[in-house]
Amino acid sequence: MNTKETAEAFTALLKAGDHEGAARKFNAENIVSLEAKESPMAVCKGAAEVQAKGEWFYANHEMHEVTTEGPFVNGNQFLVEFDMDFTIKATGQRLQSKEWALYSVRDGKISEERFFYPLMG
Repeated sequence: MNTKETAEAFTALLKAGDHEGAARKFNAENIVSLEAKESPMAVCKGAAEVQAKGEWFYANHEMHEVTTEGPFVNGNQFLVEFDMDFTIKATGQRLQSKEWALYSVRDGKISEERFFYPLMG
């Protein structure tokens, strides 16, 4: 698959609500995931660490709605925009937030994901 095909297939799974399936199918074994702020999971290396980060997120946040726009392809990269409505389970705080993800593709797999979002607090 070229970048455009990978981006379209990956994003179709996201739009269908299958974020875990998209990651399983398209994340490279040596993927690197970079968050916009410092945290224990700001940098995750490898598919297992990225999967653990996703599991932690869904265990600690109640997702009410996620809409996905894109993909927007440029060379070996593509961008996806997310509008999210979620509640932080520990505090009960409900938030609406935008997030952008820039994905780099190598050999039909996502080799890097880099997240951008408004920094709160």
